[in-house]
Amino acid sequence: MEQSTSLSLLDRVSSGTDQESWDRLVSLYKPLLERWLRSYDVQACDVDDLIQEVLSVVLTEVSSFNHNQRVGAFRNWLRRILVNRLRNYWRSRKYVPQAKGSDSLLDQMQQLEDDTSELSRIWNEEHDQHVMARLLESVRMHFQPLTWEAFRQQVFEERSADVVAAELKMSLSSVYVARSRVLSTLRQEAAGLVDTI
Repeated sequence: MEQSTSLSLLDRVSSGTDQESWDRLVSLYKPLLERWLRSYDVQACDVDDLIQEVLSVVLTEVSSFNHNQRVGAFRNWLRRILVNRLRNYWRSRKYVPQAKGSDSLLDQMQQLEDDTSELSRIWNEEHDQHVMARLLESVRMHFQPLTWEAFRQQVFEERSADVVAAELKMSLSSVYVARSRVLSTLRQEAAGLVDTI
C-alpha cells in the first residue's frame, strides 16, 4: 500500500508524541554516529554510551530546535552536539587525544565546529549520503514493486519515461505518477534532514 506523509520525520519527532518516528530517527542516525565516533579515538566500549548521550540531547532539545530553513541546519546542529559530547568524553577521562596524521583530534574537533571547514564539508556529504540511502530503504516498503521500479529506473538509471513505460508495460502517465509519488514521499520524509532533493 502506498503512503502519503503529511509531516516530515523531523516534524513528527519534534512533536514529542510519536515513538515510531523517534525509533526511525534513531535507526537512521545511530550507524552514522557510530562510524564517526570510531574515527575519533573513542574506545569501542564507550561508543554506544556516547551515541546514547548524543541522542539524549537530540530528544531533549529537538522540540525547541529551530530549523530556520537554512541548508543543513539539522545536520550542523547534530554535528555540534557530537563535538560537545566528544569533548566532554575526553575531559571526563582527563584524556588528551593523540595526534593522528597531520592534525590532532582536538584540531579536527575545531574544524568540525567550523561550518566552512573541509572536515565539515566531508561530514555534510557523508551525512546526506547516509541519510538519503536509509530513507530510500524505508520509503521503498511503502510502494508497490512496479511503482518503485518505475521510479528507480527514471531517477537512478536516468532512463526516459517512455522507455521505462515500454519495458515495464505501464502507461506513460503511470510511470510519471510513480516517479512523482515516490519523490514526494521522499522529500517529505527528508524535509529538514537532507536539503539536496
